[in-house]
Amino acid sequence: MNWQDKTTLITGGTGSFGKKFVEVMLAEYKPKKLIIFSRDELKQHEMRTAGFNHVSLRYFIGDVRDEARLRRAMNGVDIVVHAAALKQVPACEYNPIEAIMTNVMGAKNVIEAALDCGVSHVLAMSTDKATAPINLYGATKLVAEKLFVQANAYRGKEGTRFACVRYGNVVGSRGSVIPLFRKQRPSGTITITDERMTRFWITLEQGVKFVISSIETMYGGEVFIPKIPSMNIMDLAKLMAPECDIQMIGIRPGEKLHESMISVDEARQAVELNDRFVIKPAHSWWEAANWEGAETLPDGFSYSSDTNDQWLTTEELQRMIDEG
Repeated sequence: MNWQDKTTLITGGTGSFGKKFVEVMLAEYKPKKLIIFSRDELKQHEMRTAGFNHVSLRYFIGDVRDEARLRRAMNGVDIVVHAAALKQVPACEYNPIEAIMTNVMGAKNVIEAALDCGVSHVLAMSTDKATAPINLYGATKLVAEKLFVQANAYRGKEGTRFACVRYGNVVGSRGSVIPLFRKQRPSGTITITDERMTRFWITLEQGVKFVISSIETMYGGEVFIPKIPSMNIMDLAKLMAPECDIQMIGIRPGEKLHESMISVDEARQAVELNDRFVIKPAHSWWEAANWEGAETLPDGFSYSSDTNDQWLTTEELQRMIDEG
C-alpha cells in the first residue's frame, strides 16, 4: 500500500493512540492527507501547539455520534482508523447509555459513513476486554467488533473492507496503571487490586505499527491480535516503586484477574502467523482462500495473560516504560 497516495482519517485522533499514530505516519509513511477527527477543540489546539501542524494534517471537530458529520469528514477518504471510544471501565459502568451511544452507535455511524463515501479500508480498535466481557466497556467493544466484521456483508464485491484489531494494556496511555503509580509514589504507598493480576502489555508505537500492518494485509472481516508479552502487576509495582508500601484494595467492579484475547471458542476460527493471530469470520461471504497458508490452532487453545508463553523480564519492562 502506497500511503503517499492515500487520504487517511482517524477518529479519536487527539487521544494517546491517535497522537502516536499521527507521529508515526508523518515520520515514516508520508500520507497525502491525514485527518484528525475528534470532538474536543482544546485537545486539537494543544496538538497543533505541540508541533502537530504538518501541511498534510487537517483537524475536523466532530463526534462519532453524528453520522452526517462523519459522512462529510470522510468525503474523499481512502482509509479510516476508528479509535474514538469511551474506554474507562468505571465511567462506562456509571454512564451506560453514554457508553452505548459512543462505542456502539458511534461504530454503526462510522460503518454507514464509510460505506456511503466509498472508503476502501476501515480498521477499528478493540480491546482484550471484548473477549468474554464482564463489564459494559468490554460488552460495547464486543458489539462494535461484531458490527465491523459483519459490515463486510454490506459492501458487495469491491466495496469497503472492515476489520478490527484487539490488544491489551498500553504502556503509559491515559488511565493506565503506570501514571497512577507515578502519582502515588511520592506518598510512599501504592494501591494494587490483587497481587495475582496479570495483563498483556504493548507500547503505543508497537500498537500503531500493528494497526498499520493490519490495514496493509486485511482482506476484510478479520480480528487481528498481536503476540505480545504478559506481566504480573507485582513485578511492575516492584520496578516502579520499590521503596513504597503496597495497599491491597481488592478487585474493582467489572475488573478481571486475568485478560484473554482469544477464547477457546474463537480459536476454532483463528489462525496463527509469526507475529499475530487472526480470527476469521464464520460467514458465507468470507473467501476460504484468505489466510490459507496460516497455521490453524490446536483444540482447546486460548490466549490468556496468565498462560501466555511470553513474559516480560525486568529489563524489558523497564525499556517499555521508558519508551511509553
